[in-house]
Amino acid sequence: MTKKSDRQLGMGRAITRRDFVQGSSVALTAALATRLGAANPGTAGSVAGAQAPAYYPPTRTGMRGSHPGSYEVAHALARQGAQFDDAVDTGEHYDVVIVGAGISGLAAAHYYRQRFGDDAKILLLDNHDDFGGHAKRNEFHQGGGMVLSLGGTHNLEWWQFSDTVRDFMDSHGVDVEAMRGKMGFNYGTEAPNSPAMWFDESTYGVNRLLPNCHLDHRLTAETIDLIPISDAGRASLKSFYGRQENLFPELDESAVETLLAGISYPDFLRQYGQLTEDAVQLFHNMAHGAWGVETRALSAAEALWTGSPGVHLLGQPWPDEGLDYPVAMWPDGNASLVRLMVARLLPGVAPGVTPNNVALADFDYAQLDQPNQGVRLRLNATVVGVEQTDTGVTMGYVEGGSLKKLSARHGVLACYHSVIPHLCPSLPEAQKEALQYQVKIPLILTNVLIRNTKALDKLGIDAVNFPGRLHGRCFLFRGINTGGYRHTMGDTGPVSLVFWGSVSPPDDAIDLKSQLRGSRQKLLQLSFEDFEREVRTVLDGLLGPEGFDVNEDILAITVNRWPHGYSYEYMDLWDPDFAEGEAPHEIARRPFGAITIANSDAGASAYTHVAIDQAWRAVSELPDARAPET
Repeated sequence: MTKKSDRQLGMGRAITRRDFVQGSSVALTAALATRLGAANPGTAGSVAGAQAPAYYPPTRTGMRGSHPGSYEVAHALARQGAQFDDAVDTGEHYDVVIVGAGISGLAAAHYYRQRFGDDAKILLLDNHDDFGGHAKRNEFHQGGGMVLSLGGTHNLEWWQFSDTVRDFMDSHGVDVEAMRGKMGFNYGTEAPNSPAMWFDESTYGVNRLLPNCHLDHRLTAETIDLIPISDAGRASLKSFYGRQENLFPELDESAVETLLAGISYPDFLRQYGQLTEDAVQLFHNMAHGAWGVETRALSAAEALWTGSPGVHLLGQPWPDEGLDYPVAMWPDGNASLVRLMVARLLPGVAPGVTPNNVALADFDYAQLDQPNQGVRLRLNATVVGVEQTDTGVTMGYVEGGSLKKLSARHGVLACYHSVIPHLCPSLPEAQKEALQYQVKIPLILTNVLIRNTKALDKLGIDAVNFPGRLHGRCFLFRGINTGGYRHTMGDTGPVSLVFWGSVSPPDDAIDLKSQLRGSRQKLLQLSFEDFEREVRTVLDGLLGPEGFDVNEDILAITVNRWPHGYSYEYMDLWDPDFAEGEAPHEIARRPFGAITIANSDAGASAYTHVAIDQAWRAVSELPDARAPET
């Protein structure tokens, strides 16, 4: 197969310019006016007039997530040591200013009102053009009716909720059981030939789709014979998947756990699975979505605990099915939870919103930052300085190219940890060191709106793993009917195809933090056109033989790029066992006078419920009155 040119892949089509520059369909006005119509019959909600809102970022496509304009000021501060002096005082004073309008920041506003009263004056500042942080809402209208997809934070791990989080969800009307009853989606494992693996020509010398093939499942010799690696590699895979034994009969459970925690998963596959190097390569990016890291960052214990193959070498049987992960989801991920939070804090933004209509409700962004409101949310505002004063805090921020400052009684920093020492250099040195210990994990969700699923249906697949490509996996996103939105599992399109993963780090990045920083740098260097070329190339090779036309059947592309994605979690190979109270995240989140710290980093765990728990803790630690530092 000859490599196709950009023109043959459709790179020169208007979709590129339209999505990247304007971020919406040329038919957006009509689509918004009818989004509660034929595509979603019988749903609740309303559209205020026939004109598209002047400012409505969920419809923007192209490069999203940490989009251009959201991070440059922060990079100038943290990477280049830029000074932001001589700010213009706006004269604004609040009871609390919260840095970050993601889940933790919005939850902090909720808990602040709960503790200090509904009349508290609250301002949230966020550097992005939309609220929600990683819970980014992605709307598509290019196919007619509205199609929702995942922009970042996916779901609710409801079985891990604390009492605090359960109360929070109850107060926002979230019924997890009801949500789960309206879900058919299961990360693309419903089609008869899913999951599947696709091997690309540029990596493996041939374009080849293997249906019912997943490394987590027990592969047959017939399937392995079709994997395009060396004869020795295939033989090692047959031996690995065919064995059933206990390699460590003389060791007790604790000793086995210690052994597995001290060896990387690829080294486990090499040493104990006896796989060749080209066979081990197949496993490298399989953890990109769930963990955000290459498998060489995982211990064997961590990989096996999350369902990677190998327990059959420990005297355990092969699992009959894949890892069960019974999440609850909205059709835009946890963006609907964010919308419920915003609607509760700022009723004028979306009157009448309930959990039953939140996915379809109109949000008036013009009402986010009005001077007569008790709670205000200011987007496109990057905080660059936080200082304590005798009466509270002052904050400097950049908005629209202008440097401004304001004051507050309290400050809550609900932004990621590693930037906080640059925002607040007067923090104790030990605390700044602890804050910078946690290097966030890059993440990508690239949504491709395809005209229909005909080619996928011919192949009988709805999820594919790509061992040789940028994105480790893709899946069809449909079958979630919560929040008033309806999208059946049988909907043939338009539908979003989600490419999920991270970026492989440089080969010479040895320790975990070097790997994460290397992945982040590579991610930031990729343009929207790089991502577009990648998905077009993959879809042309995967689906082109079944009639999919990358020139005509790709309606829109949204790249949710999160260089600072998942929170850093302590890992077997890289982090010691810290004494209670002395782990970096525990030192990092210590209150500093009138300033406290929230976000999932403060819980060292990348989950929505952790972000909420940490917001509660941060607000509970605020002093009742500002006391001078001693």
